[in-house]
Amino acid sequence: MRVLITGVGGDLGTRVALALEQASEVSALCGIDVDPPRRRLRQLEFHRVDPADRSRTAAVVRTFEPTHVAHLGIFEPNARSGPARAVGRTASGTVGLLSTLAAVGTVRRVVARSGIEVYGRRRGSAVCPDEDVAPDPTTAFGHSLRHVEQVAHGVGRRLDVPVTALRFAPLLGPHFPSPLGRLLRLPVVPVSALGDPPFSVLHPADAAAAVVAALGVDHDGPLDVVAPGVVTPHAAVRLGGRLPLPVLGPGWRPARLLAELVGAPLPDHVRELLVRGRAAAGHRAHEVLGWRPERGTTDVVEHLFEWPAVTYLRPTEEVA
Repeated sequence: MRVLITGVGGDLGTRVALALEQASEVSALCGIDVDPPRRRLRQLEFHRVDPADRSRTAAVVRTFEPTHVAHLGIFEPNARSGPARAVGRTASGTVGLLSTLAAVGTVRRVVARSGIEVYGRRRGSAVCPDEDVAPDPTTAFGHSLRHVEQVAHGVGRRLDVPVTALRFAPLLGPHFPSPLGRLLRLPVVPVSALGDPPFSVLHPADAAAAVVAALGVDHDGPLDVVAPGVVTPHAAVRLGGRLPLPVLGPGWRPARLLAELVGAPLPDHVRELLVRGRAAAGHRAHEVLGWRPERGTTDVVEHLFEWPAVTYLRPTEEVA
């Protein structure tokens, strides 16, 4: 296996690369991203490439000649980039990478990151959809992920190779760049005044394990990957010892502005989660991958608020 990882500079991509470095069946690793990995990777060949630079992406892919691709270069709005830039980077990186794969001809399997945001949350939509429910995104991030899936499956058909779209629940962790995570860590958290809808999340370590498992199976199609169980916004706020602030209708606009002022922007897909919930079944992923997430939704939320105590070091004596 010669594995190419996009988005390797992010937490998820780095975790996947670390796991693949320990896999005996992997003979070569190559990673591209706009930022370098924050951990030491001994075997990975890293290339710093902006997703908009399609010619540079094509050059790396043609030189490396991957057999397996983990396309994790997905930018969530207000995570590592602002909303407009996140959508642009995701689209450019996806088209630039996958269009080149069609010309290389060495690829045998593609795994692409997606999310359960592709299902949307229109009135009357399924509360807990599975892979048989047609995607109907209702947010900018949902539409961006849907475009990734469409491009990936289009290239898969041209190459006659399986493409697995992993539809992750929102990724949440104490050091993971997530607008939902930043919002939940505020002292006062806006929640819906009209209901307390359930939602699922997923720990980045479990997401990385799912990517590694998917690279080893021939599955063509989407898989919903969610942590067991659900939690509600009010329950999540209580787990963190925060105060809920009930918000109604037009009140979400000032709530969004205030949250942004204190460093926790509230994109439309996070607001939709708080107002209408977000969950998915996840049973098919267990069957196909032969794997289950180790952490439940409540465990993931609790872990979000676990911050180690700060230990202050005394300065050593000055050297003469």
